[in-house]
Amino acid sequence: MTDSPQVVSGPEGIAIAAAALRAGQLVALPTETVYGLGADASNPDAVAEIFRVKGRPTNHPLIVHIADASVMGEWAAEVSPEAQALADAFWPGPLTVLVRRMATVGDWVTGGRDTVGLRVPGDEIALELLRAFGGGIAAPSANRFGKVSPTSAAHVVADLGSDVAVVLDGGVCAVGVESTIVDVSGDEIVVLRLGGVSVEALADVLGFRPRVEQTRAVVGEAVAPGMLAAHYSPAATVVICGVGEVVALAGDLLSDDAPDVVVGVLAPHVIDGLPAEAIELEPAGEGVDYAYALYARLRQADRLGITHLLCVPPMPVGVGAAVLDRLQRAAASSGLVG
Repeated sequence: MTDSPQVVSGPEGIAIAAAALRAGQLVALPTETVYGLGADASNPDAVAEIFRVKGRPTNHPLIVHIADASVMGEWAAEVSPEAQALADAFWPGPLTVLVRRMATVGDWVTGGRDTVGLRVPGDEIALELLRAFGGGIAAPSANRFGKVSPTSAAHVVADLGSDVAVVLDGGVCAVGVESTIVDVSGDEIVVLRLGGVSVEALADVLGFRPRVEQTRAVVGEAVAPGMLAAHYSPAATVVICGVGEVVALAGDLLSDDAPDVVVGVLAPHVIDGLPAEAIELEPAGEGVDYAYALYARLRQADRLGITHLLCVPPMPVGVGAAVLDRLQRAAASSGLVG
């Protein structure tokens, strides 16, 4: 066995990846959000490998990626008018709908729940793979459980190595944060995870602003991915702070008698007055730009040996709200949520 997976691209790579999925192997695939760790959703042994490789609890549900909204009925016991409206508006794209599952959908995908998350990804390579494979692909993010999601094939290789058979290289993910998850399985439409489709955009389609679930779940209780209190965590301690606080906080950390402290700063714009010893990462911009850069910057912080990353979040509107959510969950691993 080699230490690295087979990295492929182009039409030949898609054929190799589809064959690997049919053989019950794991394939890392690009999407517009993050890279997914994919397996044949109908194969319990293959899906079990996802949980083993990630170190993910088996009762933590997965999202099933499908090639087209027309096959929702193969997975959903019922497609409500709201579910159909959201699919029509945002698929292919960074939206997952949580629906009541068909009896034929296995517990190995749903974590034993009576719902299943479905998504048509907005990445042409992912769609070509789904069409070539001919079935649903269960795929969480292609990284170890709880850690920073990958937005490039190189991130996947660095994280998982030969634990994944094939990595389908589609370049850097265009959105950079995970899909929005909307529960349409009950009487109330609820956003379970903020993501690449904003609440404002959902409201435009639904005709009302859906409630955003604020509960921070523990392992075993989450009905969808991305709901755990602590998640998306780099090795660095993440501290959320306002633009008016960051200079003083950096100075305090560096002035303490702690020679091993390395302070980094991530903000939408350049911060004036930082201590010379602080490492200022390239500004991430606002909204969609911050989302695109976020996970790469968190990984960069770890490569630079940063021990404390001070993060000034973007404005919490549009996709900026999803960025703030990810930063809060990353900070929760350190108990330092701003």
